Amino acid sequence: MSSSGVRVAAGERERIQTFVESVFNPLHRAEQRRWARVYLSGLIHTPGKKTPRRMAEAGLLPAGAAHGLHQFINSSTWAWEPVRRALGRTVAACRPAYAWTVADLLIPKQGEHSVGVHRRLDQATGRVINCQRGVGLFLSAGARCYPVDWSLVLDGAWDWDDLRRRRARIPEAETGRPVGAFVLGFAAEVTAAQPRLPKVPWVLNLTQRCDDASGVMAGLARRGLDFVCEVDPGQIVLVGRPAPRVTAVGDLMEEPHARQPHVLMRPSEHGGPKPVRVNVYTGTVRLSQRGAAKDGVSRTYHVLEQPSADSGQPARYWITSIMDRGVEEVLALARSQAVARATVDTLGERFGVLDFEGRSFPGWHHHMTMVSAAYAYQQLSGAPGAAPAPAAGPSAERAEAAGCCAGAGAKGLGA
Repeated sequence: MSSSGVRVAAGERERIQTFVESVFNPLHRAEQRRWARVYLSGLIHTPGKKTPRRMAEAGLLPAGAAHGLHQFINSSTWAWEPVRRALGRTVAACRPAYAWTVADLLIPKQGEHSVGVHRRLDQATGRVINCQRGVGLFLSAGARCYPVDWSLVLDGAWDWDDLRRRRARIPEAETGRPVGAFVLGFAAEVTAAQPRLPKVPWVLNLTQRCDDASGVMAGLARRGLDFVCEVDPGQIVLVGRPAPRVTAVGDLMEEPHARQPHVLMRPSEHGGPKPVRVNVYTGTVRLSQRGAAKDGVSRTYHVLEQPSADSGQPARYWITSIMDRGVEEVLALARSQAVARATVDTLGERFGVLDFEGRSFPGWHHHMTMVSAAYAYQQLSGAPGAAPAPAAGPSAERAEAAGCCAGAGAKGLGA
């Protein structure tokens, strides 16, 4: 393979090479690392759809380069897991990390042969579409969310049809699982990799596509992990001791004297400050989930409510294990979910996350690894075309940038 790669400025070639040496060092073959560099450059610099053929043409690569890029993604046997761990470490070393979060990705597809393709409801549009469904793990660091790991949902026939599974080269251990199992799998992998990966809170939206919110929160608690989880108003919690009563968080916040009001100031559409009310439950709650206790002691949690600002918007609820931070800081953490969703959109618009044309399970994971690396490189290097930083994060500076400064109620939740 020619080492020329996509034609870019010499300074950027050196930056890409340094990044590749950091992230793709787990690839033992020099040839694989060279193809990784070329594919990375192609994802960053090729306009429009990012396929091996178009990347080869856009980069003025030698004859056969498109075939080589295709082979690197679809046929090469390199392991993506150590590359993704290296990517997470690289991001954490370059930016202050403050949260882990998870976001969904739907990839529309034609036909039925792409691995994992299934007819699913797109909750954003209300339509049923033929698509792949990925679940991504994001590290919130600095002002962005960086994708550092992915799982592919295998439901329907992909869970039991042996012929389909063999054709797509799906490992035996990869089976159909609920979304909550993917989240806890990510948490287990991150925990096992510490201290090389940061121990920061988990920020999750458990109101959509998650059928076991209590189980997810209990699983995080068993690992000693803090979290801020958005939940449905019907989420069940336990209140009081020694004989706890069972209630839903929406009903709990309607009880007399249950709410401690806080006021946060955010920018309005016209640029001036706008008060936003947030209520905190005056007591604590426990999870109604077997195994929610850790080391024999049942953990307690706070409930936050953002009431409806108008009749068209429902109230929102969060359960958090973070007891010693201000309300504004907890909600700043919660905003990393919105940043992760915006990142998913950016991956589709500019980094080719929707453009994988292969049909195999390893090929899909190879492509997703390369897309994640391309996004991280462009944002960390400040290369031309880097996306503007969305405002998010728990520090005072990031909260101020997000337009969220404390009014009444700046004490910690546990105060």
